Amino acid sequence: MAFNKEIKRLDKSNINLTITIPKEDVRSQYQDMLKDYSKNIQIPGFRKGKVPQEVLERKYADALKQEALGRIIEDAIKEVFKDENLPRNEKPLPYCTPEIQGEPKFDLEQDFQFSVIYDVLPEVKIGSWKGLKIEYPYAEVTDEDVNRELDAIRERNAVVMDRDDNAEAKMGDVVTVDYKIFNEKGESPQDLQRKDFVFTLGSNANVYQFDDDIVGMKKGETKEIEKKFADDSADHLIAGKTRKMQITLTALKEKKIPDLDDDLAQDVDEKFKTLDDLKNDIKKKMEKNLERKLREVKTNELLKKIMENTPVIIPESMIKAEVEGRWRRLAQYYNTSAQTMMQMMTTGEGHEEREKEWRETAEKALHSRLIVETLIEEQNFDIKNEDIEKEIEFIASENNIEADEVRKHYDEQEFMYLKEEIKERRIIDMMFAENTFKSEKKENYLDFMADNG
Repeated sequence: MAFNKEIKRLDKSNINLTITIPKEDVRSQYQDMLKDYSKNIQIPGFRKGKVPQEVLERKYADALKQEALGRIIEDAIKEVFKDENLPRNEKPLPYCTPEIQGEPKFDLEQDFQFSVIYDVLPEVKIGSWKGLKIEYPYAEVTDEDVNRELDAIRERNAVVMDRDDNAEAKMGDVVTVDYKIFNEKGESPQDLQRKDFVFTLGSNANVYQFDDDIVGMKKGETKEIEKKFADDSADHLIAGKTRKMQITLTALKEKKIPDLDDDLAQDVDEKFKTLDDLKNDIKKKMEKNLERKLREVKTNELLKKIMENTPVIIPESMIKAEVEGRWRRLAQYYNTSAQTMMQMMTTGEGHEEREKEWRETAEKALHSRLIVETLIEEQNFDIKNEDIEKEIEFIASENNIEADEVRKHYDEQEFMYLKEEIKERRIIDMMFAENTFKSEKKENYLDFMADNG
């Protein structure tokens, strides 16, 4: 199809594409469509394939022109966008459908012209990205952090054992109880009773907070109490009210926490011979995680600085796609659908603030990603096969597996992703080398690892 195109960049990362098709081509496509219909359409009084074109036009003129218009527009747009010479920043984003402007007029006696508007990758003109001074928070792995992880390991390796029938429940015991809460009429609705509820005394796993009332009870004992429930209790039926409660202790167990010794280390993994071996391994892993987190934090702080002098107009379709992606990931985490998760999160108080926050977060993420991608493009890194091999060896050593095992998990498409990861690490390394970093505020290890995302 012959046509002329005019591309005009608008002010919101959109493009207005105007296509003009000569009337001769319009007539040719229209006639081809008529021939096709006349061969295949069945009209009373005519044999199939023998319907004159003038009859078709007389009966279906408007519908035929409308269909021809749709076909011509679709074919012209496809031809424009499949052109390999069309610059990347003039092609529509994959999640953006070009919108036709106005109502194009179909006239066989005139050239046919129509316009569409669509979102494109924003233009990114990087401001200053070298010679910047960046301050960032930091943390260190302390003995306290290692000991906390050791305590968690001991907890995971604890053995739960039945206590003697005459033993009295104490904080830290694992208990199984049946309970009933009675209303003002002395009845216990199904919503206010439960059987075989298992929890650890003092663990805050009991929303009704009757841990203290169980302390001192023996297995098989039933106890009735009056309890004043908190105003913010999880159940509105009893919130802020005093109610009678019946508790029966049906099972009483205790956790046997293993001693902090060489035996514990050997139980965790046979590669550890002593407790010090286990401690050193814990510290090494924590420091490796901290190193990754520090790199992430330094990168984020640097990009924030570059974003200040690199304004970017991000199209609405990009923001929507990013937010929808977050909904899908959150839904996947909770094993539900994105639509269900969206309904849950966009009802009740605060949903407007939450949506605004998500949009702002999405915009910042897109802004920083566009800066990184632009810098990578400007540097034009050449990733060779030996670079990929080094990356595979690195992944293998990080995961303590053979390099061949890593190769098995990569196909041609995934190798492309691996190349992109190598490029991104290279540009970040270059950015680190070109700027000055100063560690300012020291934070607690746990807080640091949880925050600064």
